Amino acid sequence: MSKPLRGAKLALRVAFDRQRLALLGELNSAVRTIEHFIDGRFVPPDSGSWLDVIEPATGGVYAKVAAGDERDVRAAVEVGKRAFPAWSGLAAAERSRLLLRLADLIDERVDELARAESIDTGKPISLARSVDIPRSAANFRYFATAILHTQSEMHDFDGGGTPGGVPALNYTLRRPRPPGVAGLISPWNLPLYLLTWKIAPALATGNTAVAKPSEVTPMTASMLGALAMEAGIPAGVLNIVHGTGAECGAAIVRHPDVPTVSFTGSTGVGRWIAREAGDRLKRISLELGGKNPFVVFEDADLGGEGGAIATAARAAFTNQGQICLCGSRLLVHERVYERFVAGLLERVGSLRLGDPLEEGTRQGALVSAAHLEKVAGAVETARSLGGKVLIGGSKPGTAELPERCLGGFFYRPTVIEGLDPACVIEQEEIFGPVVTVQKFRTDHEAVALANGTPYGLASVVFTRDLSRAHAVAGRIQSGLVWVNCWMVRDLRTPFGGAKQSGLGREGGLEALRFFTEPRNVCVRY
Repeated sequence: MSKPLRGAKLALRVAFDRQRLALLGELNSAVRTIEHFIDGRFVPPDSGSWLDVIEPATGGVYAKVAAGDERDVRAAVEVGKRAFPAWSGLAAAERSRLLLRLADLIDERVDELARAESIDTGKPISLARSVDIPRSAANFRYFATAILHTQSEMHDFDGGGTPGGVPALNYTLRRPRPPGVAGLISPWNLPLYLLTWKIAPALATGNTAVAKPSEVTPMTASMLGALAMEAGIPAGVLNIVHGTGAECGAAIVRHPDVPTVSFTGSTGVGRWIAREAGDRLKRISLELGGKNPFVVFEDADLGGEGGAIATAARAAFTNQGQICLCGSRLLVHERVYERFVAGLLERVGSLRLGDPLEEGTRQGALVSAAHLEKVAGAVETARSLGGKVLIGGSKPGTAELPERCLGGFFYRPTVIEGLDPACVIEQEEIFGPVVTVQKFRTDHEAVALANGTPYGLASVVFTRDLSRAHAVAGRIQSGLVWVNCWMVRDLRTPFGGAKQSGLGREGGLEALRFFTEPRNVCVRY
């Protein structure tokens, strides 16, 4: 290995260690800054401006992140354009090797990355360690191998039925859309997992990337930049810019040399991106909000860890309900309603709320003070509309939290019944530890309730009747239907929403197609 390369790798190792030590509290606050990662280097924002990064569990500032704007995005796009020809020209096997190496490095740093994710988001560290970080590595591993096994289309045309009758062979190539820079914008709830869900297929198919993580949870994205260079991914292939959506995200969407944009976030922002991208004829994928039904029929298996009650509790309150796929509307057949609710309340009452960095914690903090107030406000609205709070419905008292977390953004897991299905609480996404329960009598009524919102991201159906399961799954208007399970994710399957839950699909072949453009080649015999 040459001396310059050894020096570059040492510098990246030092950068990664500085981030890790800062998280462990072993460096003073002056070095706790999160810079852009552009052209293989960490660089400060062009404006010189920084944003506070808050630890949700304490409410205190623990880092500063670059407040990027159009100038930083412009620099990152230029770098991505320069890196594109060489990166896209690499053999698929070589791109695969580099991405697999990056997956291995994520696995090697799982504890450090999980701690960073827990501090940034307020989620239990056990969840970050068992789900978020391993799935981030799995994203790279899957797409790195998928590109080695793709098929192309070929049509042997005999010339019949067309003027001239010229026989020809047609075959289809798939290449990144010029100039090959993908804009990737991800949210704060599953920071590294959802960021890599976009980066992995973009890079695997030969695109370069300008990625923007949420400014609320930027730490693991920064750590990923260092790991990418340690893995040997060439400078300029992966660029990470930080900042607000209004400044940094909008600049990515509007940049004329970013022909492909993948966004996960709110429906309101998704509408704005669709308008801006439409004017510029950009290719977009939008994974937006959800108000997901969890339907329990009278013949459902209610008990056990795989039963409807335990699964509903996980679907409602995992990550404090801050997952777009959470089952926030429980629709339960009247014959099993009382039993189901009693079992659910018992489960919810046993969830331990506390310091996310403690291993036994099951419920951590919400991501921000503003989000906490939004969730609390939604519960108060539910009360004003006649909803009955069966459990939770308030912030925890000081006796329920360790001293370190007294300034944190915590809310008790909450179950509400008695609301009108047409009311705002049943119609709009709360995105917190709040779930509502409704009764139904017939299959037709269950499907009508399930489809009775503007959203259609995911749904869950619990029944022992396979015919009913297929029939209901075919009638529910959502991009994903789980039967007798929740959050079982096969990376080969298409993922995305219907109605106001989004446009386009991610995952598997859909992702490989999204990040490439078909080109037909016709060769006359």
